[in-house]
Amino acid sequence: MNGGRRVVITGCGVVSSLGNTPEELYSRLVAGESAVRIMTEWGTGQAAAPVDLPESEVRSIPRSKRRFMGRVAILSALAGRKAAESAGLSEEEVHSERTGCVVGSTIGSTTEMESSFRTLLVGAGIADMSPMAFFKCASHTTAFNMASLLDIAGAVYSPSAACASGLQAAGIGMAMISSGIQDVVLCGGADEVSPLVSGCFELMEAHASAEGQPPDRIARPFERGRNGLVCGEGAGILVLEEYEHARARGARILAEIYSYSSCRCPGSVSQSDSSSILRCMRDVYRQVDFTPAETDYISAHATSTRQGDKAEADALRSVFGESVPVSSLKGHLGHTLAASGTLEIIAVLEMMKHGMLIPTRNLEEVDPECGGLDHVREPRPCRIRRVLKNCFAFGGINSAMLFGDVNE
Repeated sequence: MNGGRRVVITGCGVVSSLGNTPEELYSRLVAGESAVRIMTEWGTGQAAAPVDLPESEVRSIPRSKRRFMGRVAILSALAGRKAAESAGLSEEEVHSERTGCVVGSTIGSTTEMESSFRTLLVGAGIADMSPMAFFKCASHTTAFNMASLLDIAGAVYSPSAACASGLQAAGIGMAMISSGIQDVVLCGGADEVSPLVSGCFELMEAHASAEGQPPDRIARPFERGRNGLVCGEGAGILVLEEYEHARARGARILAEIYSYSSCRCPGSVSQSDSSSILRCMRDVYRQVDFTPAETDYISAHATSTRQGDKAEADALRSVFGESVPVSSLKGHLGHTLAASGTLEIIAVLEMMKHGMLIPTRNLEEVDPECGGLDHVREPRPCRIRRVLKNCFAFGGINSAMLFGDVNE
């Protein structure tokens, strides 16, 4: 449908606050769990949705590789290894020059940045900084460290577009395969939580207040009483593959990617408006042979901010009205930033397998400004064949992707 070679998903790997396998992630999402808690270890009163990462998993990465990794790179490397295993790729296939890697993060390891800045400014100075600091803080740390762990020899790219990074990575990977540059691309995004990240959103008045409500009630996409997002962390990596290549090696095909689009909201630095979101969504449908009404589910970006949720709802209403179910996973996972696009696609792949839509958590009273949509408010059985995934980032960057059943 995209005009070039067909692109399918043959594997996925996830490290998340609600589980480190797609199956566990799905089971905890459908059970309505929330990973949001008060980060007492920070001593700031801030809430976040951290990953509970067993030390044994971290140490499964050889020290010779791990020494270059901050937390965000560890998350992406582990998810990448899981994805390659999930796809059944042999070592020869992973190491092939026809296999590439596209993984993004918002900024690199913010935990390492805080530590390095503290040493530089109030400690002994640059002489006492770790020589590994650059590798951990670099904006492309997720991509080169994952490629290093897996010994990938093909093209390596690392988009840094905040909350749209992961979906951009999948879009770039799709283009690389469709155009014949690569046969296989591991792509996605990762981000880590830290007081610095949450604090930046607080300064922009985009972070929810943790005062006066249980932590698991703080993130409320589309809800009348929402007052901001909660930061989460994790990594979601997809294995994209050329269709005939996947069939030739007998790969299990999870879904096909039909189309991808990205555009910017002119005149905006802080966020996208409904007209630019509408333009992005209409473009993905111009590339396919089915209509918006023939979509079975919309995985919304909806982060629980006042303006962002309204803008997306306005655009969705213009295209779909109440004809297509829509929900957001930010009430369960927080906003995983660069990871959100591909991590949430992995959750949707599990929804497709189980025939069940996961609802928007904490959506008790739909904001009238977000109304006129088919909001999923409890688990709903559904035959899911075609899905729209949205991601929007500060800077006015919009991304949208259509994927679903393989067209045999």
